[in-house]
Amino acid sequence: MRSTDRFLTTHTGSLPRPDELLEVIFAAQDGEVDKALLEERILAAVNDSVAKQVAAGVDSVNDGEMSKPSYATYVKDRLNGFGGTGQSYPFADIEDFPKIKARIADDPGRKHRRTPGCNGPISVKDFDAAGRDMERLTAAAKAEGAHGIFTSAASPGVISLFFKNEYYKDHEEYVFAIAEGMRHEYETIAAAGALVQLDCPDLAMGRHVHYRNDSLEDFRKVSEIHIAALNHAVRNIPAEQLRMHLCWGNYPGPHHCDVPLQDIIDIVWKAKPHAVLIEAANPRHAHEWALFDDVKLPEGKVIVPGVIEPQSTYIEHPELVAQRIGHYADKVGRENVIAGVDCGFSVHAGMGDVDLALPYAKLKAMAEGARIASEKYFGKAAA
Repeated sequence: MRSTDRFLTTHTGSLPRPDELLEVIFAAQDGEVDKALLEERILAAVNDSVAKQVAAGVDSVNDGEMSKPSYATYVKDRLNGFGGTGQSYPFADIEDFPKIKARIADDPGRKHRRTPGCNGPISVKDFDAAGRDMERLTAAAKAEGAHGIFTSAASPGVISLFFKNEYYKDHEEYVFAIAEGMRHEYETIAAAGALVQLDCPDLAMGRHVHYRNDSLEDFRKVSEIHIAALNHAVRNIPAEQLRMHLCWGNYPGPHHCDVPLQDIIDIVWKAKPHAVLIEAANPRHAHEWALFDDVKLPEGKVIVPGVIEPQSTYIEHPELVAQRIGHYADKVGRENVIAGVDCGFSVHAGMGDVDLALPYAKLKAMAEGARIASEKYFGKAAA
């Protein structure tokens, strides 16, 4: 994920699922599974999504997370040990805004989400699921001539946020057990030649959810454990084949309780992945490029700032995209910046009733903005 002649483009993971796929995903989450029909519709959705990503000009594409009901809760179908009681996720920033809270709670993507706690030893239940994901993606990418591929997977830390521990003696033992359970999925993705994206909202969003009443120091200690578990899980994968997504939560809240990037960035650098995707386009974090006046990008790391905001229905102007890319290129070096998206467009299947065509129009604007920025920073040949 490094280029010496132009700015590459990618995105964060989820894209809206078509209605015919949502129908069977929701049915499966409710216990009504027609495996043949589900596979048929996932395959069709992946093929369509990859084609649209390539047509939009995205360099590193994925399967849109079409096989997953959510970026994190899908693991309950792939790992043993999750049969306990569910839990809710109070966001500190929406407590003073009851109408926003009600709107988020009523979102169909969240209403169909299942989060049973861990009540037994964790082990791999479905050894084939990740492989099927990769077969669909690699075939579609080859057919469309994609530049590169990535697949997102829940990190050990974020899984511990969604599924409460009812079995292991303490949090550290729990998160390391998750890490060992997820290692099969991470290594399967890597073996297929894709970049492994580890989704880590726990390192940012976790501060104003599960750890909202803790001190910053205590939250940082938990984050250290999560990163140690992550590094343990990917110990057999080269850093250059790993990327991680740092996230404050992709939901339509005020986000005034978000922990500042400057309070956690030193811990984030300790993670093995060489590329770090951060939110950089939304109004709460768009200013944080200035942090890199004082924060040095570690040797070998690449930063992927979001230059597109997935919650907004506005299609960003390519010139704005180019400006956002330039902010980071000026601070950390042009070869260390890749254009990305703040978060997924539909992190829970059916979330926000996203228009199917909008994300691809926004991705096209990102690609055009990257071309404009490339002309400025790399010269006319980059066009």
